[in-house]
Amino acid sequence: MNVADRATAGFRQRYGTEPAGRWATPGRVNLIGEHTDYNDGFVLPFALPLRTVVAAAPAPDGRWTVWSELDDEPVEFGAAEADEPGRVDGWAAYVAGVVWALRADGHDVPGARLAVASDVPVGSGLSSSAAIESAVLAALVDLGGLDLPAGRWPRLAQRAENDYVGAPTGIMDQSAVIRGRAGHALFLDCRTEEIEQIPFDLDGAGLAVLVIDSRAPHRHADGEYAARRKSCERAAATLGVSALRDVTVADLDGALARLDDDETRRRVRHVVTENQRVLDTVALLRAGRVRDTGPLLTASHASMRDDFEITVPEIDTAVEAALSAGAYGARMTGGGFGGCVLALVDAGAADAVAAAVTDAYARDGFTAPGTLTVLPAGGVTRLD
Repeated sequence: MNVADRATAGFRQRYGTEPAGRWATPGRVNLIGEHTDYNDGFVLPFALPLRTVVAAAPAPDGRWTVWSELDDEPVEFGAAEADEPGRVDGWAAYVAGVVWALRADGHDVPGARLAVASDVPVGSGLSSSAAIESAVLAALVDLGGLDLPAGRWPRLAQRAENDYVGAPTGIMDQSAVIRGRAGHALFLDCRTEEIEQIPFDLDGAGLAVLVIDSRAPHRHADGEYAARRKSCERAAATLGVSALRDVTVADLDGALARLDDDETRRRVRHVVTENQRVLDTVALLRAGRVRDTGPLLTASHASMRDDFEITVPEIDTAVEAALSAGAYGARMTGGGFGGCVLALVDAGAADAVAAAVTDAYARDGFTAPGTLTVLPAGGVTRLD
């Protein structure tokens, strides 16, 4: 049964009636640009064919009930719980956070019954949280006939995650899953929120992106992610800029000389050079030179490993094995400390590269990784 049918079946079983509609949102993988989003920088994600689907219908009592196939016990809450961050916790906090963000923005949010099914792996760094937030947001906007242009959806979904759930993520994930386009990567300026759809024609180049799930836990809201963000904010204040995006590669040596400790210098060096790598990757893709982006991906991984210090042994093993097996480039993707690796490979070599990574995991005693070959997909949509 596909994910949309699972959402419908779950809705029928839980509520004994048909949903009014189904809304689907993809996961995302970030081609390049890690920890640049909350530094007002540049990112280049694309949406995945893996989807989260929400089946929903209005609830006449004005309350919200949500069921997930991952947890058979439904969660119900009203306006009082939705209006106070922390009152709803666990996975349902992402749903309550969307209600809270919409209400805080002045919208009359309809009560609803919702059922959630997903093919986006939880904890893998593929934005399962942004997927559920954005699918719920789309459902509530449609069910309530809310006057909310789609261009504002990413910021509201981000507020749900930052201010209700308490995870200090940037705006990249929500932008990618809402505004993604098939066959393209989304070039996002996180300061201005301007976007450009960049052709990412893997098929035409005879290439594929292999996504490798490291099976190492990925926790966005943990202290390490927050510590990196705070370090960047302190560095920006020391340098007298509003965000590290304002420091260019040409400025980097002088900026590093003004910082007192080596750890902060490493953090700044990663963000500044990563922004430049995004710009360089976009330039190559505009020129149709997809294969030539590989070394930039690998350089990004080295920066995350050595300067930002957010990789783990499983991740590094996957990158090294993919490169040894012929990948043009490979890097961790996501917030770090687990999650996924992406590798740019010849389309015909994807299975061989995946096998090489699996063999390396067995050699090192790690749990076998998951692998998936992907192409860029479209963003949030109403299915019916």
